[in-house]
Amino acid sequence: MGTSRVEIGRWDEAGSPSPSAPALAEEVRRLEALAWLLDSSIPVPGTRLRIGLDPLIGLVPVVGDLVGMLFSAYILVRAARLGIPRVTLLRMGFNVTLESVVGIIPLAGDAFDFWWQANRKNVELLKAHMRDPGRARRGDWLFAILFLLGAAALFFLLGWGGLALGRALAGLIAG
Repeated sequence: MGTSRVEIGRWDEAGSPSPSAPALAEEVRRLEALAWLLDSSIPVPGTRLRIGLDPLIGLVPVVGDLVGMLFSAYILVRAARLGIPRVTLLRMGFNVTLESVVGIIPLAGDAFDFWWQANRKNVELLKAHMRDPGRARRGDWLFAILFLLGAAALFFLLGWGGLALGRALAGLIAG
């Protein structure tokens, strides 16, 4: 009686073979062009600054921020399909999340979007991984560890602050 064999591959190998070097280079060029369009395609007259479509789209309340986030997520998904390690994807996801969350704030969020340029940062992370996977991965792990430590410290401070506030309110009510 024959037994069926189940093969488990990496999550980023779903259904497609690894791209050839020219196809990979072309995909990176396309993502780089999209990031340029979103983050720095339009020169600001009278300055050396450039702005992209992302902060301009973000001026439309809620819908603009959602559309910008979807474009940024596209770059993230394509990077995942190219086999970027999860720790690098975590770092890229942080860039998109930070830009999206701060982007909710009217005008200040758009200024942050103009300055932060998550799409360009993410394409640079992708290119750094392609150039030197080991070095890029070490930097991404350092970021992930520092991020998790910072998040744990923030949660501790919030919990401690909530407890102190609760005690103060209980003292006011009782006293």
